[in-house]
Amino acid sequence: MINYSLQCDAGHQFEGWFASSADFDRQAEAGYVSCAHCASKSVSKLLMAPNVTTGRQKDKTQAVVMDNVRRDMMDKLKEAVREVRANAEDVGEKFPEEARKIHYGEAEARGIMGRASLEDAQALTEEGIEISALPDLPEDAN
Repeated sequence: MINYSLQCDAGHQFEGWFASSADFDRQAEAGYVSCAHCASKSVSKLLMAPNVTTGRQKDKTQAVVMDNVRRDMMDKLKEAVREVRANAEDVGEKFPEEARKIHYGEAEARGIMGRASLEDAQALTEEGIEISALPDLPEDAN
């Protein structure tokens, strides 16, 4: 995973995690990357110092030291994700299919969550179906 420093066209700076540079490029092009402050989709990577991980380092847990502002933001993010998970039905791999059924009135309107490939997610948004990715949080790995 790569932690990019990002900036929107309004000058807001924030961070985002991506599997690779190409992953950022694909998500940004598809409109999935937006400013954490103003929701602008005109986002670019800022210059940053490289952080290379060796094979020996991969086995160690990586930690981030956070100031109070970032800790508060992370706590709010965790609470929001918990709220979504507590109030959504997990439909697993059937997410794209179920999202379409709800959108087109073929199934009961309700909050759902599940898994979708990048291609499925792009197709859903192209159809006008609003979706959002839930971040994997540190406690998800425990």
